[in-house]
Amino acid sequence: MKVNPYQSIQQNVYKKQVDKVGKDANSNKKQDAVQISREALQMQQETQDPERMKKVEALKEQIESGKYKVDPKAVAATFYDYWNQ
Repeated sequence: MKVNPYQSIQQNVYKKQVDKVGKDANSNKKQDAVQISREALQMQQETQDPERMKKVEALKEQIESGKYKVDPKAVAATFYDYWNQ
């Protein structure tokens, strides 16, 4: 039996197999999908409060226009009250 290290590098069967599997795996990738039932969509529609939606839209407009200002003391007080209940 003749051992030739140069030939083993060129004819690496394992590497060829790994390359083949890697190419096949990339071509058959599946994408994630989310399915929401009709009942869940209906529940979501029912729980939306019109007044709350108006508030959210008003806040979005203020943020986009740059007029929304955060009061850091009020935020800190809210966190303090929450954590010290």
